[in-house]
Order: sequence, then C-alpha cells, then structure tokens
Amino acid sequence: MRVLIVGAGIGGLTTALSLHAAGIEAQVIDRVQTLRPLGVGINLLPHATGALAELGLHDALAAQAVATSELVHYDKFGNEIWREPRGVAAGHPWPQYSVHRGRLQALLLDAVLGRLGPGAVRTGYYFATAVQEDRRVRVTVEERDTGTAVELTADAVIGADGLHSGVRAHLYPDEGPPRWNGIRMWRGVATAPRFLSGTSMLMAGGNHAAKLVAYPIGTAAPGDDDVLVNWVAEVRMPQDTQGEAEWTRAGRLDDVLPHYRGWRIAGLDAAALLAASEPLLEYPMVDRDPLPRWSFGRITLLGDAAHPMYPVGSNGGSQAILDARAVAAGLAGTGDPVAGLAAYETARREQANAVVLANRDIPMDRILRVVAERAPAGFDRIQDVLTDAELGAITEGYRRTSAIR
Repeated sequence: MRVLIVGAGIGGLTTALSLHAAGIEAQVIDRVQTLRPLGVGINLLPHATGALAELGLHDALAAQAVATSELVHYDKFGNEIWREPRGVAAGHPWPQYSVHRGRLQALLLDAVLGRLGPGAVRTGYYFATAVQEDRRVRVTVEERDTGTAVELTADAVIGADGLHSGVRAHLYPDEGPPRWNGIRMWRGVATAPRFLSGTSMLMAGGNHAAKLVAYPIGTAAPGDDDVLVNWVAEVRMPQDTQGEAEWTRAGRLDDVLPHYRGWRIAGLDAAALLAASEPLLEYPMVDRDPLPRWSFGRITLLGDAAHPMYPVGSNGGSQAILDARAVAAGLAGTGDPVAGLAAYETARREQANAVVLANRDIPMDRILRVVAERAPAGFDRIQDVLTDAELGAITEGYRRTSAIR
C-alpha cells in the first residue's frame, strides 16, 4: 500500500512516521519550497505526547520542550482566580509539553527523512485535483514556481494541508471561508524572566474583552536564567475587522499593545513582553463547521484540514497527532485503503468534532466574565467573588476543551 500525504505540517509528518511504523509506504508533498522552523509556541497534551513516544520521539521532544506543570488563571489586575496541575503533575502518564512549533516540525521532518529516506518529502507542489479509480487515486499536483502539472498515483490520499486545505476544497467545493468568532489574536515569542514555577502556563483576562496567554517554551540561552516565553493576546473586535486567516501574517504592535498596558501578572510585564517580540504575528480566531464525513473512498482528511478548531484547550495539534496514529492503525488493521480510511473516520471523527464544538463554546469564559462584572476593580479572595460551583465550572470547561480523547 502506498499513501500520498498532502501537507508537511505536524499532522502530515506524524502520519508519515505512523504509516512507516505500520509498514506502509508514504510520500509527503507540501506547497512551500523550503520547510523552515517557523511559527511560535504550541502545546502537546499528554495523549499526544504518548503517541509521539510510541514513535520513539519522546527523548528528542523532551530535549526541545518544557514540561508544563500547571495552568493558572488571573484577572487583568493579577489576582488569582483558579489553578490546576497539568501533565504528570495531574497524574497523567505523559507530560504536557510546550514547544516552539518550528522546532517540533523540524524534529518530525528529521525523523521522516531519516526513517523513510531523503525523497519522502517533496516540496514546492500544490494539490490540484484527484480522480479515484478502482484500485488507485490519480492526483494532479502543480509545481509552485512554474505551474507545471505533475501526475502522482497512490492507493490512498490523506489531506493534511491545514485550514485552507486543497483536498478539503476538492471534497467540499461549496463550503466557503472559515468561520470567525470576532476575536483577533496576536502571537509572539520573547525572552523574559522566569515566572511562577518556571513551568507554568499563565492566563489572564477573558475572551469577552481581552485575554493573555503566556508560557515558557525553552531557555533563552545555555546557563541563562531567562526563558523564551510564548504569548497569545486575544482581543474581541468589531465584526468587520476579521483580517486574513493566514498564520504567518505579520501584525502591528500598535494594534495590540493598548489593550495590555498596565497588565502585570505574576511578575510578568505584559506590555514589555509584547514589545520585545519579533516577529509579531496576527490571526483571526477561526474554525470551520464540523463535517459529516471525512473519507470518500480512497481520500480522507486529517488534522486542521478535517477539524480546525479555536485554540482554547491547547488541543489542535494534539488532535492531529491522534489522527495520525488512528489512520495508520486503520490502514494497517484492514489492509485495504477504503476500509482502512473508513475505520479511521469511525475512530476519530465524532471525538474530534466534539472538541471543535467544545472549543467554540469557550465554556470557561462565562465565569471569567462574571469575575470581571462582580469585581471590576479586582479582588482579594476569589471565594468572595465566585461560589465553589462557579469555580468548578472553570475546571469543567477546561476538561471539555482539553479532553483526553
């Protein structure tokens, strides 16, 4: 069996490794000419860490990442609302890792090239169209520089080409653009002093107005006490200001900084953190409606091509890794491309779609809005602001969006 994977991101590369481990030949194509370690931070939840460990990648991942030990939520004045352990500290068998997305992709790419061979990943090719026949799929790709059409054949095709998936557009040509929820995000990485435990994820404010997420993804330099901090600033905007849904789009500091002046959270100066970041990326918080079907004969979808979701529970990349493990198990277990892709969809579609809908609901934000309304100038004790049941609702909200599925 030979599988063509469209997209060399985290989901596509993990799929290639998972298929190889199952004895299935894989070829990866990607539209970019050169795969570079781009992006900012990403979280891998324990279920995804375990899947990568099964592929023999845990030690390499641990050397690149920070094992997140807790999540702590504050109001914008720096008053603690809620905290909960994460990863091994919460009793899971594997850590939750925070890592630079580009470093993770480079780790996976090195593993693919080392195990599958230097020709396993072909760059500079767009997916154009596909025709299914009785025993194969004929895929037409276009060379990025020249527009020259090239035909490839495979027993199965997996679209792992992200939010703007060409494979998804081929299967659902009338779907339309992604769905925006009115929140614009700015992202960056900057050097900052260690805060809290040194392995803590910090959140402040809420999505009803402005929210800040920050967590370390590595040391700034060998022997340095400072850390590289990934941050995400989420601001609710007027509905006519969505902007382009392209994750490498550059943002402007002047657009985001006014929302965070004066925020000092657990010793972290939010405005200084944002101002120290280069590059600064801007992206609307978008997803797509859950699909009733991923697999059509010998073609299927995976990762953000199948279930793009809001980054509320740190679960998007993790779900793509679970997809990769499941599609390899389905194809290896049945020995038949059509039956294998159907088995993969049965195992994963309802679970992933449930996470999409949980993230869209942003359940914990309702309670965070209550905090802002009841204590607009801050508070001394959160128990004077929220009941035990309301605090429990935050825990339940994160449980739904970070579900171990």
